[in-house]
Amino acid sequence: MKESDISKAEKPFHYGWIIVFTGVAILFACLGLGRFAIGMLLPSMGLSLDLNYSQMGFIGTGNFVGYMVSVLFSGMVANRLGARNTIFIGLLLVGFTLTLISQATAFFQVLALYTVTGIGTGLANVPLMGLISHWFLKSIRGRAAGTMLSGNGLAIVFAGVFVPWINGAAGAGGWRIAWISMGAICLVIAVAALVLLRNDPAQKGLAPLGENTGGQGGAGGALRQHSEKTAKGTMVYLGCIYLFFGATYSVYVTFIVTALVKDHGLGEGAAGFFWAVVGGLSIFSGPLFGGLSDRIGRRKGLMMVYGLFTIAYTLAAAPLPDLFLYASIVIFGLIVWSIPTIMSAAVGDYMGPARAVRALGFITLFFGAGQIAGPAMAGFLADVTGSFSAGFWLCAVLTALAAAVSFFLKPPPAAH
Repeated sequence: MKESDISKAEKPFHYGWIIVFTGVAILFACLGLGRFAIGMLLPSMGLSLDLNYSQMGFIGTGNFVGYMVSVLFSGMVANRLGARNTIFIGLLLVGFTLTLISQATAFFQVLALYTVTGIGTGLANVPLMGLISHWFLKSIRGRAAGTMLSGNGLAIVFAGVFVPWINGAAGAGGWRIAWISMGAICLVIAVAALVLLRNDPAQKGLAPLGENTGGQGGAGGALRQHSEKTAKGTMVYLGCIYLFFGATYSVYVTFIVTALVKDHGLGEGAAGFFWAVVGGLSIFSGPLFGGLSDRIGRRKGLMMVYGLFTIAYTLAAAPLPDLFLYASIVIFGLIVWSIPTIMSAAVGDYMGPARAVRALGFITLFFGAGQIAGPAMAGFLADVTGSFSAGFWLCAVLTALAAAVSFFLKPPPAAH
């Protein structure tokens, strides 16, 4: 009997799923509230602080710069302190900075604080996704990562309902109450993460969960059948594919609510409803496409998803009736967390669990570079043209290119 089978027989509910459900809460906090909620807050905060579109874009870019900076050292910090402690520190940074943003009175204060939020987000997110490769084998790695990423969708639903309600109840200062409330939630989740997370299944007397079809790779894993040079080249290639996602989804999540309000004349409540729809649908995107990529492979999964992204961005950009814009929102919601899910699983496939955190940090540098460029460019184009259509057209072109690049991705070495 295999070691993983013994573990499952002795432990009907594997502790790996506690890691996943704790991860849902962590991503709800660090990415969901720390990044994706800003799309709902920008219209009211921008009006209160007299921000133009370019400044709104730079606030999003500042967050992504902070995230990218943290990615440079998050793997090193996790190796020294352990993933659990690194995630805890990251969540503390997110919680405290969101609380402080509630007191901001000028653009540069928000920019500085939200940049530090990005640092905290990276410190929490990258080690967390690396834990998937330690706790789950290749056969269910995509499903586990996708389930964890549903936390982002839950946070979007929360923001889409909570922010309009707070603004309606508190008026012009509602956005401040929203920020401080989200900061407090992040701090509570930080404590829960410290209590529940474990760095390795061995700490619970367990083996990784899943069907061990090719042997657990350990530290050398994939690299024993994959030269160091080839492995690095594959990570660069994956990083380039990931860059397209960073550059495009960041534009959509930063500006789609503002576009609904400014370009399409929707009220904040209606825009919040559509943002909540994105969040509700996105809860299923990670598990759906993570599990699909387990079955059909990471390459085909990436091609399929980028093709759907291209359709979503085209529908948002084209001068079509509003029904097509709503279709764009539905498609985007269904697929939004698919790329991070597939990437998290793919890194484990190619590099093995021991190198997963550093490798994920490496490809996230490409993702971060895309995030930095996307919102700033889209904000600039919106100021020049008076609408967000040009930015969404650019996103459609980039994701079509990403689908083509994904076609040439080589398969991984032995399963892990």
